[in-house]
Amino acid sequence: MCALCAREEIFAFTLRRKKKRDEIAENGRERRKNSGVWVERSGVLWISGEVLGWRRERTYQKGRYVKRSLKKWMGNVVRAVFFRTFAAYLRRCTFSKKAHRRQSNTNAHKMALIEQLVARARADKQRIVLPEGTEERTIQAADRILADGVADLILIGNPAAIAQLAKEHGLENLDKATVVDPLDHPKKEEYAQLLAELRAKKGMTIEQARVLVENPLYLGCLMIKAGDADGQLAGALHTTGDVLRPALQIIKTAPGITCVSGAMLLLTQATEYGENGVVVMGDVAVTPVPDANQLAQIAVCSAETAKAVAGIEPRVAMLSFSTKGSAKHEDVDKVVEALNIARGLRPELKIDGELQADAALVPSVGEFKAPGSTVAGHANVLVAPRLEVGNIAYKLVERLGRAEAIGPILQGIARPVNDLSRGCCKQDIYIMVAITANQAIAAKAR
Repeated sequence: MCALCAREEIFAFTLRRKKKRDEIAENGRERRKNSGVWVERSGVLWISGEVLGWRRERTYQKGRYVKRSLKKWMGNVVRAVFFRTFAAYLRRCTFSKKAHRRQSNTNAHKMALIEQLVARARADKQRIVLPEGTEERTIQAADRILADGVADLILIGNPAAIAQLAKEHGLENLDKATVVDPLDHPKKEEYAQLLAELRAKKGMTIEQARVLVENPLYLGCLMIKAGDADGQLAGALHTTGDVLRPALQIIKTAPGITCVSGAMLLLTQATEYGENGVVVMGDVAVTPVPDANQLAQIAVCSAETAKAVAGIEPRVAMLSFSTKGSAKHEDVDKVVEALNIARGLRPELKIDGELQADAALVPSVGEFKAPGSTVAGHANVLVAPRLEVGNIAYKLVERLGRAEAIGPILQGIARPVNDLSRGCCKQDIYIMVAITANQAIAAKAR
């Protein structure tokens, strides 16, 4: 056979083979409608649209080979699904254990801190006023405070209403508290005279003072001013403005301080930062855009809060977007000026700035960006340049970093007056009473 004939024979054979293949495929498509044929295409074995495995492109009728393929490839699928599911389960378990361990560490820090606060408060009992004496969460927390001996409490409210609430909730320790009826008590006129004197320059008359003295928030501050109490905690029913207004009008700010601020105590899971994971941040609650002088005062007050409440030796970092002149801007200049003022107010205070957050907290970064600084990389008190920065920062740390945030703790007032969230729980009130007591102890020491 010549080469040309051989080539024609091969070509004819190929055509016959292709024709036969096409006929088989056509028959397969027809029978597939009755689910009598399993078809493999593009290397994937399909059965009613489900991927089973990889094979060469073929078409099979029902029979022994198909049954063996089903058993084989279904076994592969089951094994693959099992191992993938099991691996995902292990990853989830591992993640849950780590998260639980981190949360347990945070809870341990919180409990240890609360124990320290309570121990210091018990050792030197302070008289704390609770102006919202008829509020249910407040009296339930008060019962536990009195049972634990954390503070001597003064409840302002109708005595009959307080007694009824105590009976309804089965509270057995409220008889240890001093209950003051704001409408009828022996010192009402004395407090009215004191208020009229304090607000005389603002034009307040004795008649107006007699009306205001029936307001529990004003009455509590007048008790503190007259020396009959050491601190006040309110806010379960009232706004921050309502709580602060009488405090600023009656108790006023501490000597050398002209602005009030709020600090937040952050108990983080990152124990390598701050003081074993404890960081104090201010201002997070009160002064929106402080000037250099106010920022210096916030730094000094935050340091005092760290010492009085957290029991740590403060190392204060004045935060900015610049570290030691790495950027030039008027906001940076304000932080540097505030640093110099703060050093003048408290020469013994460990304070440095301007520092970026990483330079303030991370030792290696602090050493690189601010060599020679005793604060950089070791700060446990962070002072934000303005309120929006502090407020946003602590909430991000609280939510994304799963930190425990306690506060805000008001600072800068001559005697401690603290504000609760209206969504607070009994535990919040308990902790804030202990914090207020510790602030009172520190204020007396100063």
